[in-house]
Amino acid sequence: MARYIFVTGGVVSSLGKGLSSASLAYLLKSQGYKVRLRKMDPYLNVDPGTMSPFQHGEVFVTDDGAETDLDLGHYERFTNISSKQSDNITTGRIYSDVIKKERKGGYLGKTVQVIPHITNRIKEFIKKDITNEDFVICEIGGTVGDIESLPFVEAIRQFSNEHGKSKTLFIHLTFVPFLKSSDEIKTKPTQHSVKELRSIGIQPDIIICRSQQSIPLDQRKKISLFCNVPIDNVIETVDVRTIYEAPISFFNQKLDKQVLKYFKLKSKKSANLSPWKKITNIVLNTKKIVDIAIIGKYVNLKDAYKSLDEALIHGGINNKVKVNLIRIESDNLNKSEINKKLKNVSGLLIPGGFGKRGTEGKISAIKYAREKKLPFLGICFGMQMAIVEFARNKLKIKKAGSSELDKKCYPVVGLINEWDKNGKIIKGTDKNLGGTMRLGLYEAKLRNNSAINRIYKSKTINERHRHRYEVNSNLKNKFEEKGLIFSGMSPDNKLPEIIELENHPWFIGVQFHPEFKSRPLSPHPLFSSFIKAAKNHK
Repeated sequence: MARYIFVTGGVVSSLGKGLSSASLAYLLKSQGYKVRLRKMDPYLNVDPGTMSPFQHGEVFVTDDGAETDLDLGHYERFTNISSKQSDNITTGRIYSDVIKKERKGGYLGKTVQVIPHITNRIKEFIKKDITNEDFVICEIGGTVGDIESLPFVEAIRQFSNEHGKSKTLFIHLTFVPFLKSSDEIKTKPTQHSVKELRSIGIQPDIIICRSQQSIPLDQRKKISLFCNVPIDNVIETVDVRTIYEAPISFFNQKLDKQVLKYFKLKSKKSANLSPWKKITNIVLNTKKIVDIAIIGKYVNLKDAYKSLDEALIHGGINNKVKVNLIRIESDNLNKSEINKKLKNVSGLLIPGGFGKRGTEGKISAIKYAREKKLPFLGICFGMQMAIVEFARNKLKIKKAGSSELDKKCYPVVGLINEWDKNGKIIKGTDKNLGGTMRLGLYEAKLRNNSAINRIYKSKTINERHRHRYEVNSNLKNKFEEKGLIFSGMSPDNKLPEIIELENHPWFIGVQFHPEFKSRPLSPHPLFSSFIKAAKNHK
């Protein structure tokens, strides 16, 4: 039977519950245990698919097409375990499911209430799709005390009561601030956070204390005393220099050892920290720097392109260079600024996105990269803008554009309402926004002897998609006559997946999101190749 570990947070948000959960999962996995990670988000959106990056950061996409919280990206990158739709749920989804059941008469006339109906649905989620896992780590989003997260906290309290303490463990992550003016570390916020948690029926078994500097033993003893937790279970996590140090830090603090001790288990084999030590050494000590320009609408928002930023770092690790991201807002980027902003960079990346804002600046930047032989990677919307740029300037279709942005344009990019997945026709729509895109893993065939074929070293690939508009393949021959090759296509040859430019050192556009499959311990080949080209750019 699986053992369940519930991770809550207190004091402030964004403390690193996802990173802590992912690090613990890696340590348990490396010691021979099978692990599953899940996230429960307290917001009322059914999923984050329609939420602005300013509100929520990036939307992470799974193989099976779930639009999820970015923490699932941490889970995958650290454990190399692919997440599923069944690994993420929101308050919105919970309430939607319960209301649908009520409308169908599923509760036989009962009054539907938060307890037991909402909490029962949450408990169903926790146990769903679990087979032979040894550990299921469930992270509860938000902060203890938030009104939105109360049903989740109540549900895990009930779950522990029903399954017994021998099968459930509560980890609480808090912030222990350092006051520079008085030169003191303060434990009171942690005490109050644990008090709040205990007031709703949960006694944490392990407390992880996030701090800017090491917490003295006396202060840890104080937390142990007032929070009713053994001193060995008060785990400190000092700010790390790179997130790839996190598994090493938690191993040194014996977090995994205390978890196994709680469940009366022993390690099946020694934890392997050498890959993380190697990566950390490269990240912290590499001297050579490669400047990569990223042009987008949300570039100054730290979490908006989280997986993309990480994938570029992975590409740098593979090439033993440090990737310096030059973030350029596309909104006010005009042609006169392009040369000034891009002349000293070694590569240009245009990421995915939606909407008209900032598109002309992106198109002008792509033209610069094409003409100046600057290594270029266009992802999703970035590939579509590369198609528009080429159509306007090489095919001389002055009104070339995307029907997403201009209904009166010549649509070299347009809305495709049907596509094939696993032999079934999937119907999209332009009426509803949520969940109507081409989402998840799709296959692509690669052209023999193409650049992309050499990069992947494969004839077919499977990559994750998240988009509603497709490149129009009707002009494929005209594009290729001018040197823009459609080197990757859907299995039925209807949907362009990859483009590349002849007579250019490195110019590739992809309709999918390769960043979602990149891992620090196994960098994605596309990013490794892109950074290598940038490293060699002169």
